[in-house]
Amino acid sequence: MISGSLGLRSGSYGSLQLQSNQEVQSSLVVVRKPQKMYKEKEGLVHWFFKVAPRRKVGMLLLCAISAVVFGWVLYFGKGIDGQQGVQIPSLGLNGTSELGTHSYFSPNNVDQYIHMELNSSVQSDFGRFMSKPSPPPVYFKGYTLPPGNPCESFTLPPPPADKKRIGPRPCPVCYLPVEEAISLMPNAPSFSPVIQNLTYITEENSTRSEFGGSEFGGYPTLKQRINSYDIRESMSIHCGFVRGIKPGRQTGFDLDDSDLFEMDRCQGIVVASAIFGAYDLIQQPKNISETAKKNVCFFMFVDEETYRFMTKSSELNSSKNIGLWRIVVIHSLPYHDPRRTGKVPKLLLHRLFPNARYSLWIDGKLELVVDPYQILERFLWRKNASFAISRHYRRFDVFVEAEANKAAAKYDNASIDFQVDFYRREGLTPYSEAKLPITSDVPEGCVIIKEHIPIANLFSCLWFNEVDRFTPRDQISFSTVRDKIMSKTNWTVNMFLDCERRNFVVQGYHRDVLEHWAPPPPPGVISISHPPLPAAENKKLHGVSRDIVAANATKVPSRRGKDRSGSRRHRKVTAGSRDIN
Repeated sequence: MISGSLGLRSGSYGSLQLQSNQEVQSSLVVVRKPQKMYKEKEGLVHWFFKVAPRRKVGMLLLCAISAVVFGWVLYFGKGIDGQQGVQIPSLGLNGTSELGTHSYFSPNNVDQYIHMELNSSVQSDFGRFMSKPSPPPVYFKGYTLPPGNPCESFTLPPPPADKKRIGPRPCPVCYLPVEEAISLMPNAPSFSPVIQNLTYITEENSTRSEFGGSEFGGYPTLKQRINSYDIRESMSIHCGFVRGIKPGRQTGFDLDDSDLFEMDRCQGIVVASAIFGAYDLIQQPKNISETAKKNVCFFMFVDEETYRFMTKSSELNSSKNIGLWRIVVIHSLPYHDPRRTGKVPKLLLHRLFPNARYSLWIDGKLELVVDPYQILERFLWRKNASFAISRHYRRFDVFVEAEANKAAAKYDNASIDFQVDFYRREGLTPYSEAKLPITSDVPEGCVIIKEHIPIANLFSCLWFNEVDRFTPRDQISFSTVRDKIMSKTNWTVNMFLDCERRNFVVQGYHRDVLEHWAPPPPPGVISISHPPLPAAENKKLHGVSRDIVAANATKVPSRRGKDRSGSRRHRKVTAGSRDIN
């Protein structure tokens, strides 16, 4: 190598020049070829940037590149033998690799991974631009009956002129046929003004703060009570069941798990009632359609005393049913007063049946005689209302109702006076025509028809809180809760006539009243007993056959004068006392 280099340096100029010329020529040839290739590459790049922006060509090139990448990944995945899985780092939306959250795939699942990644990339890249705005929520807005429908032009006839019956009575109601009422059941809920989200307060250890309240309903302060009437879009309020896991479980109103399971399954219409202290006899609904028997839930809440009475006197089957009613036993009562305990299922059905859309509450002494679909269509759907209750047949002023409760010894008089005075200081005034179109401040609370939407549920909760804080006479607190909510929203209550309520429920007698009545004699053993004849008449009719005497003695002169009027007056007072709720 050294001699080579020395020989090169010591050669003649001619030989050196010749070698250098050959090298220059060869170098020129070598240089010219790269220039030509550079020009070709430059033209190819120029052509690529010129043609690539075109839509079809760009998409074709993108597909070709994707196919090459797809084939390479597929070949790479299948080419690894003896490896259990391929570790592929998941990519975030910002293009960074999330090394801490690796996912492992077997070679056979690479196709699924690529498909998943392509879908996620398409959604992330084009979702913002291709996604349409979500449609607005759909609400039920009511309907009008078609022209020619008999109920469209129905008017209430005047009451019959029956001087012998001056008390409350049922009046005609125009119901649609059951099939038509079922077809008009709304597919969407009614609109809830202002409030859209309602949650409930739970507290394991609640302490008494001011006055009223209970361990079951909590002890909300007066400030919390005021805030609960400040209607907002999202609210959290007291509504019973403040302890425990869920309503009916470790809350002081405890039910069996099997009953809770069936209550959660009820997703349409629920008809509910309650009997405590074996005070009433269970009444079976009548005129119920086959559709309602299959789809409507019928639940009767009872305490353990009533349940023991039913097992001895009723046909209670193994599925805890008596006719249409499913019997639900309450194992622990939240209150000592059964009248206050009865307000739990009466006002808080939306909490006991969280998946139900509509509820119909009837008192235990009432017998349902109209199909639930027809009742809901007539008093809720046709009126576009979410809460319906009948007004009192005689009283429409809270102050008058309070005095009637005290006169009938319905509750402690001092407690009633305290509640009414509290409402008066808050601004309660006697009812007058200035409240129109509100027609009454006093409901007949034995029937409640309700749709389970936030505003109606809020009303029920606040009404229950008043009953829990003050007296259980819910007629006294009804108008206060209604007026406070109406002052903040355009929501109202459908208060229909009491005679219309008496059309679809029949009021029975309490069990203690029925037990004092003598049982009717069996058929075929009825005998007529006649009063004995006076002694003078007996002497005159001496010798006359006993058949003639008996025939003449059947005409007993009726009592006249004061005794008869007093008896009628006594019957009127007795009936009136039963009607006071």
